[in-house]
Amino acid sequence: MNRQPVTGMKSASFTATLTLCLLLAMSIHAKAQDAKGSLRLVLIGDSTVCDYPTDKPQRGWGQFVQAYFKDEVKVINLAKGGRSTKTFIKEGLWQKTLNEKPDVILIQFGHNDSHSPDKPEATSASTDYKDYLRRYIDEARAAGATPVLITPMVRRNFGPDGKLRDILQPYAEAMKQVGAEKKVPVVDLHTSSWALVEPLGSKGSADMASAPGDGTHFNGKGAKAMAELVMKELPAAAPALQSHLKGK
Repeated sequence: MNRQPVTGMKSASFTATLTLCLLLAMSIHAKAQDAKGSLRLVLIGDSTVCDYPTDKPQRGWGQFVQAYFKDEVKVINLAKGGRSTKTFIKEGLWQKTLNEKPDVILIQFGHNDSHSPDKPEATSASTDYKDYLRRYIDEARAAGATPVLITPMVRRNFGPDGKLRDILQPYAEAMKQVGAEKKVPVVDLHTSSWALVEPLGSKGSADMASAPGDGTHFNGKGAKAMAELVMKELPAAAPALQSHLKGK
């Protein structure tokens, strides 16, 4: 019996497989771009991330992310002051995020989640905070977006011994646990900001604050420092973004 057709079928199968791989690679690239050719990168979080008017002293690190990317990347900052994982959803801001049809979503919450339990925005690091993060991840993926978790940076509150007194550690750890569980990349801003801030001490880190005595919010210098820490880790956490960075 002549076996030539079988060989031809194998060759055709190999060609089809190779073509499929190429098409998948192209689709991943195309999926990261909209009709205008821009990758849509959406930021969500609280007051440490959000945009502020130019006449205000406060700045969020999200205001400085666009400068790291080439023109084809559109950074959309939907972070809003005072919001937690819970209230960002309840106020419809999460749905607004999904309506933007993002390709990548950077998610940083924890500061307002850590408020006292009687506050409407408060969550528990070990229970509903994790549940809300899982919801963000699942719904982002269902919408075709890639979620990236960013642990909350430290509050710049120091004890008499000069060491940081930060209550956000449980939330940072909980976020890393959810990231590992859901196989989501995590930028550990909590750890990197701790390494930056603690050696400066209370006096040295005061020039990051938007107002005297404010250990949470940032002026331009502080927000730029946080943005730099995020962007140092982001390319490794989300390799698909590397080719979109300036200088790449």
